[in-house]
Amino acid sequence: MATSQRHILVTSALPYANGSIHLGHLVEYIQTDIWVRFQRMQGHHCTYVCADDAHGTPIMLNADKLGITPEELIARTDKEHRADFADFAIGFDNFHSTHSPENRELAELIYTRLRDGGYIHTKTIEQFYDPEKQMFLPDRFIKGECPNCGAADQYGDNCEVCSATYSPVDLKNPYSTVSGATPVMKETEHYFFDLKAFEGMLRDWTRSGRLQSGIVNKLGEWFEAGLQAWDISRDAPYFGFEIPDAPGKYFYVWLDAPIGYMASFKNLCAWRPDLNFDDYWRADSEYEVYHFIGKDIAYFHTLFWPAMLHGAGFRTPSAVFCHGFLTVNGHKMSKSRGTFIKARTYLDHLDPQYLRYYFAAKLGNGIDDLDLNLDDFLQRVNADLVGKVVNIASRCAGFINKRFDNKLSAQCAETALYQQFVDAGTGIALAFEQREYSQALRQIMALADQANQYIDAQKPWVLAKDADKAQQVQDVCSVGLNLYRVLVCYLKPVLPKLAQESELFLNIEPMNWDAVQQPMLDHYINTFSPLLTRVEQEKVNAMVEASRDSLAETTRHKGQPPKSEMAEPIAAEIEYEDFAKVDLRIARIVKAAHVEGADKLLQLTLDLGGETRNVFAGIKSAYQPEQLEGKLTVMVANLKPRKMRFGMSEGMVLAAGPGGKDLWILSPDSGAQPGMRVK
Repeated sequence: MATSQRHILVTSALPYANGSIHLGHLVEYIQTDIWVRFQRMQGHHCTYVCADDAHGTPIMLNADKLGITPEELIARTDKEHRADFADFAIGFDNFHSTHSPENRELAELIYTRLRDGGYIHTKTIEQFYDPEKQMFLPDRFIKGECPNCGAADQYGDNCEVCSATYSPVDLKNPYSTVSGATPVMKETEHYFFDLKAFEGMLRDWTRSGRLQSGIVNKLGEWFEAGLQAWDISRDAPYFGFEIPDAPGKYFYVWLDAPIGYMASFKNLCAWRPDLNFDDYWRADSEYEVYHFIGKDIAYFHTLFWPAMLHGAGFRTPSAVFCHGFLTVNGHKMSKSRGTFIKARTYLDHLDPQYLRYYFAAKLGNGIDDLDLNLDDFLQRVNADLVGKVVNIASRCAGFINKRFDNKLSAQCAETALYQQFVDAGTGIALAFEQREYSQALRQIMALADQANQYIDAQKPWVLAKDADKAQQVQDVCSVGLNLYRVLVCYLKPVLPKLAQESELFLNIEPMNWDAVQQPMLDHYINTFSPLLTRVEQEKVNAMVEASRDSLAETTRHKGQPPKSEMAEPIAAEIEYEDFAKVDLRIARIVKAAHVEGADKLLQLTLDLGGETRNVFAGIKSAYQPEQLEGKLTVMVANLKPRKMRFGMSEGMVLAAGPGGKDLWILSPDSGAQPGMRVK
């Protein structure tokens, strides 16, 4: 156990209360939860809080679209988020909301202290205004033609075709995505936070070892460009907190969102007598505060946030830990590929422990992106967790249960081997502390290999055939189960459910990090039952298929319009040679039929000009089978056949559109013939 107890407050970035949790979000919450659980196992007083980020224009507009109040919308989302986090074993001490009395109180307190300190000023600005909705428009709610390349339907801040950045006033033929009306320029008074006044303090703070080197380097670019005053106000109508003494002006969501960390903790302190708000947040506090966030919001957390805290007389974070983005199979998450996977869709098909383990096996303490390769995911989980770790318990427990009345040996037959496992805990603990989870798991799996090698060498299944060697069988299997206990202890921050079930099976108290210093001797265990099953390819496929055509609203960056109004992100560039491998052929749909048990699929029989192919296509929402028969279409003819629950799919037809009824298969001119190659 740690000799000196630390008092640690940990937060994760606040999920936006306008959509569902997806696997990209879970990288952060799983990373944070592992670190918190490890600190608790070390005996430290570690508190983990979070909240829904519940303010802003998108929430106001979405609620209006649904015909409900913003409060009703965020209540719905709160319930969904809590359920998803609980099922992934994210162990918050408190999950609150930025739309709370505590957050209003703290936001007003911090603002008034900054205002009274001379760090707030007003300025009249010009901004686009929607005359129909009678509201000022954030940049992402304005579209028009790119001033650089002329591309239509581009956002008010950057072009997704040529990547140019610009001001909304530069757009040609602009329109409001809220109403479709042509916006007009209108003057308004806004409130600004003087970030530049804190430049010296921020230069020192950001270079004091609190941030990763990649983030420090990026901040250097921002310092070089010059810190700018930050617009912290928005005009009514706006869902948020009204600025004190400024009727019709509201705090910009990014001002009160990070204050939500403090508010959630303050709410927790009201019913946890062991916690005192000021102990953690006063300027001279010696307690520790850590934020886990994505690298895309580093600017807010490493410049605005510490400056606000310092200017208002509060302590600044001990450190801000940034992580990279999630890709799936090497690409950005994509609905068309079925890799934009919601947390609940994953849970409908797979054990959350698998994902916790896989993310941990790939997470380091840097800001590199993390790839969820679904083939590697299946193989690694099956090989490591099922084939190595749980296999030790299943191989040994049967002998102890059946032959020795559930009782382990009175002595440890391999004290040196056991001590080696115990000693390895120091290095594994250091890796967890430094957030080098992949390194920690490599060390744990190396120990698992040793344990399996020991059992293989001793062959208790052979020894059991000789009645005179019963004691050896008991000794070998007792060593195996003791080694398993050590492995599960080290894995407990990553796999709390497996640890809990193993503690019940081994008949032991919940383990802290030092619980395995001595082996279990002359100890009764309980009857073994399977702890983890293998990942099945069919379930992975079903999860992808369930995600492929889902057009449900998903969480987005603040200020962005609904996903239905956004173009699908362009995937990573490929070489011409890669594209040349794709064999596109004309095919005639000779038969189309519904697929029993499938909500989104039609079964197509395609004539390729002398060859017939069977293809399952996710176009049921747009077509009835009789509409398709006889039509020509384009298919990927050299796609590797894929076994699905409903049969073998031998290609892919091409379709375009946002989804639902607005989905169109590609139909070539009638002069085309089945089997022709598309050039």
